[in-house]
Amino acid sequence: MDEIEVHRASFRDNSGFIFSKQGSLYRQVNSSYKEEFDAYVESGLHQALVNKGYIVDHEEISLDEHCRDNVHKVIKPVLIPYLTYPYEWSFSQLQDAAKLTLDIQLLALDFGFTLKDASAFNIQFYQGKPVLIDTLSFTRYQQGPWVAYRQFCQHFLAPLLLKKYCDHRLGRMTELYIDGVPLDLASRLLPRHTWFSFNALSHIHLHAKMQSRYSASGDSASQHIEKASSKIDIGKLGALVTSLRAYVAGLSWSSANTEWGDYYDNTNYSQASMLGKQEIIESYLKDFDKPISLLADLGANNGHFSRIASKYSHRVISFDFDELAVEQNYLKVRAEGDERILPVVLDLFNPSPSIGWANEERSAFVGREKFEVMIALALIHHLAIGNNVPLNKIIQLLHSLVSDYLIIEFVPKSDSQVEHLLATREDIFPDYHEQGFEQALQGYFTIMRKDTIPHSVRTLYCLKRNSTLS
Repeated sequence: MDEIEVHRASFRDNSGFIFSKQGSLYRQVNSSYKEEFDAYVESGLHQALVNKGYIVDHEEISLDEHCRDNVHKVIKPVLIPYLTYPYEWSFSQLQDAAKLTLDIQLLALDFGFTLKDASAFNIQFYQGKPVLIDTLSFTRYQQGPWVAYRQFCQHFLAPLLLKKYCDHRLGRMTELYIDGVPLDLASRLLPRHTWFSFNALSHIHLHAKMQSRYSASGDSASQHIEKASSKIDIGKLGALVTSLRAYVAGLSWSSANTEWGDYYDNTNYSQASMLGKQEIIESYLKDFDKPISLLADLGANNGHFSRIASKYSHRVISFDFDELAVEQNYLKVRAEGDERILPVVLDLFNPSPSIGWANEERSAFVGREKFEVMIALALIHHLAIGNNVPLNKIIQLLHSLVSDYLIIEFVPKSDSQVEHLLATREDIFPDYHEQGFEQALQGYFTIMRKDTIPHSVRTLYCLKRNSTLS
């Protein structure tokens, strides 16, 4: 087992675990899960899920190099290039992940199986779509309720309803509650009129009351529900899941336009400036000395420049702090069947932290993955002036996130957007100018190219990361 590293988040499931060796990712299937796993594969369910694009495929690996106690099989799943978490998804991303989970449950029932858990963390986005990454989530169906029903409500339904009826920012609650939003809390937060919705009433409000009732009496709510529902057969369970799926699919989210949701409709760029900016950025991307596997677009808004970058990179992670902008980006990705762009909600001023057991189950944004190339357009003035972050701190962060090249736009104080930021506050930023910016770069990046955007006071830089700090 030399050089084998068990994944820090893979310890809760006694059916198996994820580990890496020499840069490759594997999953061990434990002996205790042998009968269930073999039945799952032999039934044809796995292949059916793969054919529909519902689950990542895998190949079985010889045990010779991976022998370990309690091992039944070792499989090598398709690698997801960049992991994201539910608190980083827009409404429609979470909704699509929820629909996928229910579709998988319905297909599993057709083969005589059921999902034994319905964690949103078992879903990742790959090639533009949600996909299940946990091959060990299945067990043979036995008459009774869906064992993962409460988990589905906590991980998917409660956050969706809170986003829809309260405030989309409550989606960040899934970061605070790693095992799902407590249903009693969701019930208290949801508006009164949701009690008149049959689905919200039954799946959230009454569900929460039942949990509280039997918890207070010392009984397990899940055990009581299981006993009361033991007569539910597979047909009735399928009808319940179908009904829940229809309800989830019918949810919609409408948000008032934010400052960034329609950013490119309200920018201070002229058409000539925008075209000039695009041409310069494309010339940078064309000149790089090797193909780009993973590129990050920070402050991507609705993904305009992410789409340009996707012509030159296999994967583009398109970050923005505004969920409406990310939602617009994702809906466009989905409509166009774009397999290269992954929109993600991220507040760079307060990025996703490491959470869970020992703060190791879910990775922080910083340190999760290095990007070969990073684009940061019309961003630095918001961090430096809007959030009082010194230029050298910004450069240090970007240096830690990128491995090769950084394309960044400097927006001076004479730009109307910066003038707008300074209109209602004192200018306490004496070092915020082009010379101060280039001074902050020293030791971290080398300037490869520097171009003024046509008909603009803004400057684009193409920077090469210094591997060793001077």
